[in-house]
Amino acid sequence: MSSSTLDKTTALEVSQEDRLRAQVYRLLATLLRQAPDRELLQRLAAIDPGPQRPSGSMAEAWAQLAEAARRGNPGELRQEHFELFIGIGRGELVPFGCWYLTGFLMEKPLAELRQDLKLMAFQRREGVREPEDHAAALCETMSLIIQDGVLAFGIQQRFFQKHIHPWMGRFFNDLQHCPRADFYRAVGTLGANLMAVEQRYLAPGA
Repeated sequence: MSSSTLDKTTALEVSQEDRLRAQVYRLLATLLRQAPDRELLQRLAAIDPGPQRPSGSMAEAWAQLAEAARRGNPGELRQEHFELFIGIGRGELVPFGCWYLTGFLMEKPLAELRQDLKLMAFQRREGVREPEDHAAALCETMSLIIQDGVLAFGIQQRFFQKHIHPWMGRFFNDLQHCPRADFYRAVGTLGANLMAVEQRYLAPGA
């Protein structure tokens, strides 16, 4: 796993659709973990979502992210990221599953997540301080699960339904509506749209 919480050797023999899903999760993981640098902003600013952009669609979300990236300044975005997710004491938002599910950190949902990660042979990377239920870590984990040709589709469903769906849609909605969010409002829109698409795709019985 590049640059984060878990280590795992992955197989990349997956469909184009799944590669794209994994890339969106990986992008969200990157943006939630740290503010984008100038190179990433330039790549995001160059996104062309196409002429059809229905309101509430992924195409519209990509268009908003591209526009936010064109306005973005790396220094200002570092400050925005700090105020939103870190802060002095805590940020405007608390990007952890336990917080959204129980109102506290380091509770039972984290223990259950760690057990499930262990069963899938994921390991916490040395030197990483945040718990595994951080939104960035979960997005990165989902990206790895999707692109691992060994793990079955049913594992994607179970992981998403148990550890992501119960709270991350609310988190991205809060990010969309956070008064301090500017660039990250567009990140929230992309995340909220992805959660809606994934809930349909990974619904039980799908």
